[in-house]
Amino acid sequence: MTTELAPAFRKAYPHFVAIPTRWMDNDIYGHVNNVVYYSYFDTAVNAQLIGAGHLDIRAGAAIGIVVETACRFHKALTFPETIDAGLRVARLGNSSVVYEIALFCAGDDDAAATGRFVHVWVDRATRRPVQVPDAIRSALRPLCVAPEARGIDVPHRVEDDEGHRFRNRENRFDFCEAMEKFLAKYLGKPAR
Repeated sequence: MTTELAPAFRKAYPHFVAIPTRWMDNDIYGHVNNVVYYSYFDTAVNAQLIGAGHLDIRAGAAIGIVVETACRFHKALTFPETIDAGLRVARLGNSSVVYEIALFCAGDDDAAATGRFVHVWVDRATRRPVQVPDAIRSALRPLCVAPEARGIDVPHRVEDDEGHRFRNRENRFDFCEAMEKFLAKYLGKPAR
């Protein structure tokens, strides 16, 4: 089990939700029980959607159903403390959203746990998949890690005489010039 579920460092996350641990979260071993971590993931995602004012949990036409979760533990959490739940969106699809979440002890840069959480959006009445509602999509777009999901057009460059590798010196210069223009456009730095 070597695949990374989500980054384990604080700077990778654009949004945080503070979650206090509760007395009942601790198990007999003196740390937060593993099943509670999944509750923290659910709380982080839904607090963000509700807090952004776009999720009507009582009457909205579409609801997010959790179809997959995963968690990797790095170190223990305990009661009493406040957890910083880092949240980002790895994939914003037509009817699904893949979230990456990390749980941090307050002030700690290394995650106590990392995980993924997948929502499929369905019609509340029929439970059939629907498109992610526009308001939800708008609330999640700033949390996306993929440039395309944030509305950034990422050009793909292939040279006729060599493909993707750019062994030809002229092609490398052309690539660097294109990259500088791209970065200037999205980072606000003037191109030379």
